[in-house]
Amino acid sequence: MDSLALGADLEPEPVVDEHTTVTLHVNGDPTTLTVDHRTTVLETLRESFGLTGAKKGCDHGQCGACTVLVDGRRVNSCLLLAVAQDGATITTVEGLADGESLHPVQRAFVERDALQCGFCTPGQICSAVGMLREAADGHPSHATGPETAAAGPVVLDADEIRERMSGNLCRCGAYPRIVEAIEDVIE
Repeated sequence: MDSLALGADLEPEPVVDEHTTVTLHVNGDPTTLTVDHRTTVLETLRESFGLTGAKKGCDHGQCGACTVLVDGRRVNSCLLLAVAQDGATITTVEGLADGESLHPVQRAFVERDALQCGFCTPGQICSAVGMLREAADGHPSHATGPETAAAGPVVLDADEIRERMSGNLCRCGAYPRIVEAIEDVIE
């Protein structure tokens, strides 16, 4: 029997739609769009929304340059598939300000000159905002002392801030100013 005859009875493979319609609430505005199943939140924010604050640094979730807030929690947007975030509330660095009034963390970064090249700054700021909420909600970190009750807010000293911000890298080395800026917000 020839090889062509062997394949004659096979059904053609069905066409699979690799796109899904989702609604994302980005910086307070709900938007419905169709996304490829492989598209990350970072790519969607940059390409579909024109929000370029979050940066593609390592593309492996190790540098934090892509940090945004999803439902109030800080996340590496390069690791999240947009299709899995249907209905989520996403806040980028562009959405933190209230009109012309900067968010207190943004203002502290400017006042403390907590940046140099600025590439990591949007991720640092979003991470700081999320970190402040986590500490206020009583979530411990590796640096949190065992005497700290899980029911109350965690006191943020410089060691706590450094530990909690350790997922955000700065190649310029602006870390001392970043810690100072965050300390200014909690005082």
